[in-house]
Parts: sequence; C-alpha cells; structure tokens
Amino acid sequence: MAITDWPENERPREKLLQRGAAALSDAELLAVLLRTGVRGCSAVDLGRNLLNEAGDLRALLDLPPERMRRMRGLGGTRLTQLLAAVELGKRYVALELKKEVTLSEPEPAARMFMSELRGEPSEVFAVLFMDNKNRMLGFEKLFRGTVDAAAVYPREVVRRALDHNASSIIVGHNHPSGIAEPSRADRDVTRRLCDALNLVDVRLLDHLVIGDNQWESLGRLGWL
Repeated sequence: MAITDWPENERPREKLLQRGAAALSDAELLAVLLRTGVRGCSAVDLGRNLLNEAGDLRALLDLPPERMRRMRGLGGTRLTQLLAAVELGKRYVALELKKEVTLSEPEPAARMFMSELRGEPSEVFAVLFMDNKNRMLGFEKLFRGTVDAAAVYPREVVRRALDHNASSIIVGHNHPSGIAEPSRADRDVTRRLCDALNLVDVRLLDHLVIGDNQWESLGRLGWL
C-alpha cells in the first residue's frame, strides 16, 4: 500500500508535524528524507530495508558515500538528501560548541570529536583550535592513517595553530576498534606535541581518544 493510502495520522510527514520528530521511528525519519520509495517498496519500507542491510541507523549513516550508492534505492537525489542531513547534524553540533565558553573541559570538546570521528574506518587525527577565551576558532582533520595508526607531524599541527592564531588546542583521534583506551604511542605523540607547541606559546589542553560511544582524556589521566 502506498503511503498516500495510509491514514493521515500514520503518514511519516503528517505524523512528524502533529507529534514531533521524536515520535517517528528510524525508518520513518529516513522516509521523510528519502521522500519516495522504489517499485514495490514504500519510502518507509525502503528506510527499513536500508537499516536492515546496514545493521542500524548509525551504521548506515557512517557508511562512506560510495558504499551507500550501491544500496538499492539510494541513488542520485536520495543519496544527496541523506548526506546533506548527516552534514547538517555535524554542523549543528559545531555551532553549539561555538557557544561554549568551557571548551577547555573534556566533555564539550569530546562531543565535537565524537560527532566527527566516530565511525571512521581508519585512524583520523583532528585538532580543535581555540582563542584565549577557549572559544572555538576551527576544527580540522589533519592526518589519516590505516586501521592501526595515523602519522602525526607536530610541525604541521604548529603551522595550523599559528594560521588560526590559536592560543590553545585540543587534539583527538579515533580508535577504529571502538575501544577508547590510550596507547603508549598516544602518550608519546602527546609529549611530542606539547614540546613543539610550547616553542610557539600555544597550549595543548587535552588529547582525546574516541571509541564507540566512549572516549578518554589523556589530560584527565594525568598524561599531559
């Protein structure tokens, strides 16, 4: 049965407007974004099939675009709509963080790194640049590696900090294994970064390790 033949209060778009987005299931929210289904499959059925194929919503949204493009019903316009929604979510988190005045604390900064790095298939090293009042100046993914490690070059981190005129930075990287346990290599990189940044009077406030729905702070562990 086509969605247009459903009772009005059960159609995803009408349901969203009447009861709010939180009342919709993952499949129904996807249906609102996808707008239409495919032959023999409503938009809600399509959303449900995509979720089943990927495993869950997060797994679906973490897929790289080239992998999404191969899924039935996610070509062309539907794919661009979904990718745009994901990016809007990330930008919303970034704008919220710009309002924070306590980015020197690990919790608000970790939200940014979790949003940007969780689900990356390989290790990614990123930097959050801040002014002297701990307000966000920028966020950049600087280095990418294999599933095991990313080569981090302190000189490049220093160069970008100076380009942003940053007074302090927080760095972070993900562990594709999903386990947010800092390694000896993470501790060594932190020490090298501290030494390099001290030469240009930029403070390294923290180094965050991002896992699967978890994170750890080397600052909190006393490793800075």
